[in-house]
Amino acid sequence: MATFLYRLGRGAFKRRRLVALVWVALLVLAGFGASSAAAPTSGSFSIPGTEAQKAFDLLEQRFPGSRADGATARVVFKAPAGKKITDPAEKAAVEKVVADLKSGSGQVERVVDPYEGDAVSHDGKTAYAQVTYKVSGMELTDETRDALKESPKDAQAAGLKVEIGGDALMAVPENGAGEAIGVLIAGIVLVITFGSLIAAGLPLLTALLGVGIGVSTITALANVLDLGSTTSTLAMMIGLAVGIDYALFIVSRYRAELAEGREREEAAGRAVGTAGSAVVFAGLTVVIALAGLAVVNIPMLSKMGFAAAGTVVIAVLVALTLIPALLGFAGRRVLPIGSKSKLFGGGRAKASDAVDKPNMGTRWASFVLRRPVMVLLVGVLGLGAIALPAAKLEMGLPDDGAQPVSTTQRQAYDMLSDGFGPGFNGPLLVVVDGDKAAADHAVDQIKGMKGVVAVTPPTLNKAGDTAMITVIPKDRPSSEATENLVHEIRAKSSDDVLVTGQTAMNIDFSQKMNDALVPYLALVVGLAFLLLMIVFRSVLVPLKAALGFLLSVVAALGAVVAVFQWGWLASLFGVEQTGPIMSMMPIFMVGVVFGLAMDYEVFLVTRMREAYVHGERPGQAITTGFRHGARVVVAAAVIMIAVFSGFIGSSEQMVKMIGFGLAIAVLFDAFVVRMAIVPAVLALLGHRAWWLPAWLDKLLPNVDVEGEGLRKHLGDAGEADPDQERELVRV
Repeated sequence: MATFLYRLGRGAFKRRRLVALVWVALLVLAGFGASSAAAPTSGSFSIPGTEAQKAFDLLEQRFPGSRADGATARVVFKAPAGKKITDPAEKAAVEKVVADLKSGSGQVERVVDPYEGDAVSHDGKTAYAQVTYKVSGMELTDETRDALKESPKDAQAAGLKVEIGGDALMAVPENGAGEAIGVLIAGIVLVITFGSLIAAGLPLLTALLGVGIGVSTITALANVLDLGSTTSTLAMMIGLAVGIDYALFIVSRYRAELAEGREREEAAGRAVGTAGSAVVFAGLTVVIALAGLAVVNIPMLSKMGFAAAGTVVIAVLVALTLIPALLGFAGRRVLPIGSKSKLFGGGRAKASDAVDKPNMGTRWASFVLRRPVMVLLVGVLGLGAIALPAAKLEMGLPDDGAQPVSTTQRQAYDMLSDGFGPGFNGPLLVVVDGDKAAADHAVDQIKGMKGVVAVTPPTLNKAGDTAMITVIPKDRPSSEATENLVHEIRAKSSDDVLVTGQTAMNIDFSQKMNDALVPYLALVVGLAFLLLMIVFRSVLVPLKAALGFLLSVVAALGAVVAVFQWGWLASLFGVEQTGPIMSMMPIFMVGVVFGLAMDYEVFLVTRMREAYVHGERPGQAITTGFRHGARVVVAAAVIMIAVFSGFIGSSEQMVKMIGFGLAIAVLFDAFVVRMAIVPAVLALLGHRAWWLPAWLDKLLPNVDVEGEGLRKHLGDAGEADPDQERELVRV
């Protein structure tokens, strides 16, 4: 592989104008497709194989003309102090709003008057109008949403408090300036790392180009593939982080090759052949982990995984082709200011000074080698302590109760809870596949269950063979009591009685994510072990890497629970409302963090293995690996943390949680696991770390991530002991 990538890098360097033109053309093409694409026509959320989904499908089949996934809104009214919502003036104001809602948009299917639909609280102070739309929330036009938002104004002017809840107000999340700040911090880190504005600008430029192509392609295909707004946000988050990192590794190796005195074209080829091999492997792990989300069998999650994986593929291709092309345009300007003339021609004589002069990486490695047991214990116990909150993890999907208290959705949620009880915010929809007698029997059975406040009479379809029943739970939608009620109805009812609705869908989704976590974790960890065994020709190094990955993921989950569920430091991260952790968070973090963790493992430990293979003792090899790789790995980790942290400023709780979780996971994995626990374990293992049974060595393919085959292929003609010289260069 290294030889092929070497030729690819040299070819891209030679034909840099053509390569740059192709990538710019792809960006323009993707941008044109995104700008001319129609808005998504569906925002459907399906969970194949669950009872809730089966009920939805049955409703669409037996109640033609109505959509089970149609958008809904609840306009909640509260009378002024000392008055009731049934007083003549207040009633007139409410009925005016109802009339405006009915005439406000052609997308409205039905508006239920609170006085006709028994939607007035017992104390007479609160009422709500139920609005049902013909289309899903993603299909609502801006005019329809504006009409909904404007409808309460007359009633509010009359002194009523009016708030709106429901998914009809769902909008694309606002991410604010966080991403821009993240990119700015990444640029500063790159300038410090490289000492050159041009070298720092290349990773940023190429990462933005790759993300532009990826996100534009997702936008262009959103209508065809039914992709939600979160899909492009995730692709941008992952693509930007790995795009900068992969380019950083290529540029760093290119500068190292130049420092050894090689010509620019040869340096570009060798950089892509060596660091590029590791980029391909690291990118492959991220792609497999993201695409592997499909095993959960939830279409929305599968699409998010495939879209983000596609953006990572683009980032890898950009790093392997566009980076060497742009290096051809950059000339000597990629080198640190003041060193361009020294490093070209005279650099080889000066390079030897770098051997005896320790840097921060060597000093840290020496400290770990002196006290490996202490470093190992502090790292493991520290992450273990942070992971403790994960034992109290509560999972669910966010509803309006998780919205910030300042939003109209949250205020409508609270008004309904106060006026009618918490269960009114999450009614259960029971579908009976049978006649009226079967439906009446189901109603009588459900009424006798604990935790039920009210059960509506059954509504039959025209054929009289299917009925709908609404059940109001006693507790809020995300409570354990409501979940138990759903399970009780399902357990005590016949197979023809199905429970669905948004609350039941959330419960089924969480259960499906729980069931898939262990198999997915086994798949990811097993894959990590196999791939690292191929790369490092070792059994214990992959085992250590996989266990370290698990430790960082669990610690990150503990931090997420502490902040988003318990509210620790919530104000610092802009978390206005705590609650259950998003159901997909654990399995999503396993997939993404696995790929990112393997990046640091590959780029740091391959240097150690290279030194060990060339005759250094295990301790010396660790120091050599840190001398060459620590600065680049630290820079890459800081960049990823900065990019992910930028999304913490999002208005969408889901995006905020993902950004925080990934940022803290990278912090733990890069700085605690890879930079502390890994060298401590390797120091304790010594030569045993690189042991591999002879029979297994013969079975495993040689992917040549370190470029050994490339050096043999090139012969390094005209150079005296190039491998030894390589050890003298620090970039």
